[in-house]
Amino acid sequence: MYDPAQYRRGYFQTQPDSLYPPYASTVKRSPTQPLVILPQTLSELTGPVFGHEDVKAGDNDLTRQHAGQPQGERIRVSGRVLDENGKPVANSLVEIWQANAAGRYPHRSDNHDAPLDPNFSGGGRTLTDDQGNYSFLTIKPGAYPWRNHFNGWRPAHIHFSLFGQAFAQRLITQMYFPGDPLLGFDPMYNSIPDEIGRQRLVSSFDWETTEPEYALGYRFDIILRGRDATPMEK
Repeated sequence: MYDPAQYRRGYFQTQPDSLYPPYASTVKRSPTQPLVILPQTLSELTGPVFGHEDVKAGDNDLTRQHAGQPQGERIRVSGRVLDENGKPVANSLVEIWQANAAGRYPHRSDNHDAPLDPNFSGGGRTLTDDQGNYSFLTIKPGAYPWRNHFNGWRPAHIHFSLFGQAFAQRLITQMYFPGDPLLGFDPMYNSIPDEIGRQRLVSSFDWETTEPEYALGYRFDIILRGRDATPMEK
């Protein structure tokens, strides 16, 4: 019988279960033996170093990457990247990718029959400032079907990738939207054993960053470690 406690990982139940049968692909990819920690060399720990020259001005604006405006609701997504003590993590490379407003990715493996948007590529990046702040202007993504279970639909979400100072220092998570009725049915979201941990993946409406007559603001802070850590994908 499946025992969630047997496969639980991470700090204080903040992280998803490695094996969560309702999320079907974890059955094949979850480890069946104790993990082996591989030693890292100095080169893996110290490089490559990401600098401002690697990120161009405007890379964080997904609405201005093409000749025309993308379809859908414009949103401003911003927040801070923090360590377990609440201290800002500066100069962290933050990348996002997402589906368009119709719930489709511009990728050849996405065979959903929703329309593609020629003015939306769905990817952006930025560096956190000295206070750990980041910001993206984008389009609110749509829900889309997936074949994990009968009538399965993924809630609207944005993927986040965070780099430290090297490729070995990478974390990936997802941001959801408040009030989404699909969250209760989503195995990815529900693979996190703790309700408080799950709520850390849900952004909050942000009046301060809402732009009058232009874009609604959403806040999503990311905590890297500790009791309040943001759940990360395995």
